[in-house]
Amino acid sequence: MSVTVRPATPEDAALILSFIRDLAEYEKLLHEVEATQTHIEAALFCDGPKAFCDIALIDGEPVGLALWFYNYSTFVGRHGIYLEDLFVRPAARGLGAGKALLANLARRCVAENLGRLEWAVLDWNAPSIAFYDGLGAAAMDEWTVRRMTGDALAKLAAG
Repeated sequence: MSVTVRPATPEDAALILSFIRDLAEYEKLLHEVEATQTHIEAALFCDGPKAFCDIALIDGEPVGLALWFYNYSTFVGRHGIYLEDLFVRPAARGLGAGKALLANLARRCVAENLGRLEWAVLDWNAPSIAFYDGLGAAAMDEWTVRRMTGDALAKLAAG
């Protein structure tokens, strides 16, 4: 069995969307997915993309993804990577694809002198939390994520 990671290509747009939908279903959030294949193509494969994706393969078959973008830490004074989505198909879990995707991003951080690799995980997702803990990831329990969308976002924008 061989685990590899490669950058996503425009031909992967439908696959990426299927992984996103599978992740949303696992998280019981499928009803919130608005993304389409056209959105994926436009965001990841345009001139000057602001989001990126890597695909994990086992013996040449796609089994997962890491969708990420650069962020910036004012405290560290350097850019970092924010991992928006990490997903491995259930049948491929435990075979090294998730670790390979994270290791690939860690190598990018080191090579580019980035200060952090960070992500969020749902508090009920015990298997993922245990996996991340086993890799040495620290929980940021003192932080609470805030989000503004829809009407609240429009209202604030309108001033």
